[in-house]
Amino acid sequence: MALPNPPGLLPAEVAFLCEMEQVTIVPRQRLDRLDLLGGTTRPLIPPQKTTLPLWLAILLKRQRRANIVPPPWLYPESLEEILELETKHFQDSFSLPPTIPPTRQADFAGKSFYATTPFVESCTASATPNALPYHWYEISEMLLEAASDDVAQPDRVRQLLRDLREVRLAKIRKEVETLAGDGEGTRLDGVGAMELSESRGFLTGVIGGLRKIDASREQARRDREEEERENRRDNDDDDDEDDEMT
Repeated sequence: MALPNPPGLLPAEVAFLCEMEQVTIVPRQRLDRLDLLGGTTRPLIPPQKTTLPLWLAILLKRQRRANIVPPPWLYPESLEEILELETKHFQDSFSLPPTIPPTRQADFAGKSFYATTPFVESCTASATPNALPYHWYEISEMLLEAASDDVAQPDRVRQLLRDLREVRLAKIRKEVETLAGDGEGTRLDGVGAMELSESRGFLTGVIGGLRKIDASREQARRDREEEERENRRDNDDDDDEDDEMT
């Protein structure tokens, strides 16, 4: 008998959705346009840069038909700046995510649309260098696994990503400490998709425990009120008996 999955997206499902993020590549071979669910791609003409979904970029990279251009926030200098923001300027919150205005765009066939995540350029070569996008952790892991030779100082990048991840997870645990079980929530602005997925079990467990504690407190309060009402009722009965005797 299969056990039901926990609520929310699993880490593997989050990583799958991340593969639709757009990244920049430099083709090494010519390739005609492809009709994908997200639209038709441009023809690949070396050495002109273009954007493709992450899954297709990794496929071409493994076939040695393209190189992937890392997003600006994946360079060591940018990660060091973001880590400084997380530890010195946003000690009680998370660094701000990139601001992506809802601009009207047009696909390669000329049809206009409004792009949203993951079809926005938060991980391309023109992305903001000092802000982490929603799928920052998954994209970093995939690029370091499939295209580490395209990443500047990959060992240094891995170390900075590890430090950044530990700092942000510590903040999530700290935010949980502010919960009191009275229905008040906590803000998690700027938290990434994988961070939410991996912390969901811990967060829901803590919230569930707080709800049980709050329910027991409420039941104890009701029991005390009921006991006080019974005591007052008994006192009133005793007073009535004294009045009748007199």
